[in-house]
Amino acid sequence: MKRAGVRMSDARPPLILAVPALAAVAFLALPLVGILVRTEWGELADHLSSPGTVEALKLSLLVSVWALGLSLLLGVPLAWLLARVPFRGKALVRSLVLLPMVLPPTVGGVALLLAFGRRGLLGPWLENTFGITLAFHTSGAVLAATFVAMPFLVISLEGALGGLRPRYEETAASLGASPVRVFFTVTLPMVAPGVIAGAALTWARALGEFGATITFAGNLPGATQTLPLQVYLLLQDAPEAATSVSLLLLAIAMAVLMALRGRWTGTPADRTPRTAPEDRPDSITVPVTAEATAGASRQAPSGGRWSMHAEVTGFTHLTLDAEPGTTIAVVGPNGAGKTTLLRALLGLTPRAHADLTLGDTDVTALPPHRRRVAWVPQDGALFPHMTAVANTAYGLRAQGVSRAEARREAQNWLDRLGVGHLAHRRPTQLSGGQAGRVALARALAARPRLLVLDEPLAALDQTTRAHVRHTLRTHLAGFGGVCLIVTHDPVEAVSLADRVLVLDEGRALQDAAPAEVTRHPRSPWVARMLGRNAWPGTATSDGLALDGGGTLVAAEPLPTGTPALAIVAPEAVSVHREKPAGSPRNVWPGTVREITSSGSRLRVLITSDQAPDLVAEITPQAAAELALADGASVWTSVKATEATVVAL
Repeated sequence: MKRAGVRMSDARPPLILAVPALAAVAFLALPLVGILVRTEWGELADHLSSPGTVEALKLSLLVSVWALGLSLLLGVPLAWLLARVPFRGKALVRSLVLLPMVLPPTVGGVALLLAFGRRGLLGPWLENTFGITLAFHTSGAVLAATFVAMPFLVISLEGALGGLRPRYEETAASLGASPVRVFFTVTLPMVAPGVIAGAALTWARALGEFGATITFAGNLPGATQTLPLQVYLLLQDAPEAATSVSLLLLAIAMAVLMALRGRWTGTPADRTPRTAPEDRPDSITVPVTAEATAGASRQAPSGGRWSMHAEVTGFTHLTLDAEPGTTIAVVGPNGAGKTTLLRALLGLTPRAHADLTLGDTDVTALPPHRRRVAWVPQDGALFPHMTAVANTAYGLRAQGVSRAEARREAQNWLDRLGVGHLAHRRPTQLSGGQAGRVALARALAARPRLLVLDEPLAALDQTTRAHVRHTLRTHLAGFGGVCLIVTHDPVEAVSLADRVLVLDEGRALQDAAPAEVTRHPRSPWVARMLGRNAWPGTATSDGLALDGGGTLVAAEPLPTGTPALAIVAPEAVSVHREKPAGSPRNVWPGTVREITSSGSRLRVLITSDQAPDLVAEITPQAAAELALADGASVWTSVKATEATVVAL
């Protein structure tokens, strides 16, 4: 039976590739087969239990374990530095890390001797000051093994860190976690496969180290004579015993590689949320009861009132002031600078800089974890190694709240958002909608002064979205800070926000109450988001000369030459099969290109050579009477009194 997702092919590989590939496999396997064939199996136990071999094995294990410890202590921070911090000379540092992997081991031993030997650069100082002698000592064997083995850990872990999206760490910082806490509670657990893979390779390489050890530490029985050096000696006096010990080292190396199963870099696994087959919770919501709503109001942070003043420069350029308790919906087309604005307020982007004051505190110079600005990114960025309740309690724990209290408050927030029954599930056991609600609960539980939400309800179905919107609105009503919500949903903008900030190409086009933006949008994108026809143009004496061609007659024209936007509601567009007569001032021929359902009505897209594309909204009965279909020729009309012209 073929496994799903695996392509099975009967095509034969070309001989010009297959023959060299098979030769390469034979070349690599034949020496190993030679060890297996030449091993004296009857005397294997005696060879491996001889006093010299046992002593060398114990020393090898001691040296390799110490080398692994030093590699972890020094290599993990170095891998993080290479993966996360931009600095001059990074290419040189990475070359230094890789150098021991390509350098002949004996040359490495000579280099260590010239650096740490009794006549080396640091050797005399170490001996005279601390009484430490490294050369020809067990500590020298540890140093040699660390020198040649640590690069395996650094390269493996750097690859894992490179595959880890920084958004997890940035989200943790926005919840109040210091860089050290983020590293130990988020970064390291998420790259654990890379650490394990690198540690295994490092230990195996240290166990088999020979050249640098014999050059720098010598071959002293009981002090520096490790198992590889024992093999070297046995080859001269007892070749059969040397073969047996070689088989032991071969078995250890193969065991390590088989355990890793090819996971050389340990890149974090795919964390895409998935729903268990038996669970479809996005269509089943936990009711938001009156007691839960009241609890949300009672327990909403009310320890202070924090206004906001922000002057943002860079790609996004604007000044933003808001009183405590204000909710601002940030809208605009893709690339308008919405997410850049949020990241500037968080202090997480070089594209824009925000001089930010919250209440009486200027937080501009503070790092993200001390700003008290909580963030919900678009994908939620839940920590995959934590349960839902641990995720939600993370910000509270970072702020010093006791574990029990933090988990109680986290559970309360999960209950309010209808996912309390999922508290002990991990993100991979949650659907996209469930994960979004947990991410929202985590941000609300962190007691922020400024709350920035990047499309927090986008993954929810309509019913769940209504419940979560209600809970969020209840919390925001008692929130003492300012909330910014990036959204593409006009219902969210109108129902949640006190103001709507319209961005385009990093600039503010409009900042007004939702009702004002709805009546007089100053952006074609916002007008279309609200379901309106929006046509830019230049004002004339009787209406608007449209940028897309054609003219529009309006009842209340603007001064001639004014850049303006014409707004026409779809329900104000009349559709006819013949050219209409009578009062309409705006009449255009067109062709039906698409008919879609919108609730109990139909939306008809009509294109024309004499006017921009427009959308009309009619009843199904009217569409049937007109016999509308894709490609049908029609006439459209708009009364001058139904066209609103807004200055840009």
